[in-house]
Amino acid sequence: MTSSVRPFLYAITDAEVALSYGWRPRELARAYLAGGARLIQVRGKGLPSGALLALVDEIVADAQPCGARIIVNDRADIACLTGAAGVHVGQDDLDPRSARRIVGAAAIVGFSTHTPEQLQRAIGQPLSYVAIGPVFPTGTKDTGYAAVGLALVRQARQTATVPVVAIGGITLDTVTSVVTAGAAGVAVITDLLAGGNPESRTRGFVTLLEGLAIEPAREF
Repeated sequence: MTSSVRPFLYAITDAEVALSYGWRPRELARAYLAGGARLIQVRGKGLPSGALLALVDEIVADAQPCGARIIVNDRADIACLTGAAGVHVGQDDLDPRSARRIVGAAAIVGFSTHTPEQLQRAIGQPLSYVAIGPVFPTGTKDTGYAAVGLALVRQARQTATVPVVAIGGITLDTVTSVVTAGAAGVAVITDLLAGGNPESRTRGFVTLLEGLAIEPAREF
């Protein structure tokens, strides 16, 4: 008999996007935490290493009282230095095996995929989850890939040996369809800023996801 698990929100604090909406990255992450997000990625591709290290250090400290986990985009070294829960790497970043060697066996390692071929190559890698996207069109990040749609989410769910996280253009209006297609988690950036109240928007996602369940359970 399989058990069910509630799908989760994976809130992404992108420093550049946060500032474009008038938010300091740390304050935005705090809003996500207050809204109930318990898995947050910190992305600061344009930040100098020292500034990113300080930002992640602050957010990790903010997350500790509520037991939230912080993932660092790209930088396995900063994940280690700050005591973050893990690292997320992309196709052009450090490869998952190297990232795993740096952060250790107990840490979270996520990996971005955008095509069936990339998804297939991810199988057998030392991953905690595999991300697939962009599911829908998005202007937040230019991945160089067209929207993959729900079909690739379904394929990922059938073939991946770890939880599938969907990303790209996901909103409150589309999140149910993404979970129904097989995503264990949904990574969201821009829609959490919709309406100017990210804490409330985050709470809306968390509440909606709490009413859904996927089979069988896949957690990390």
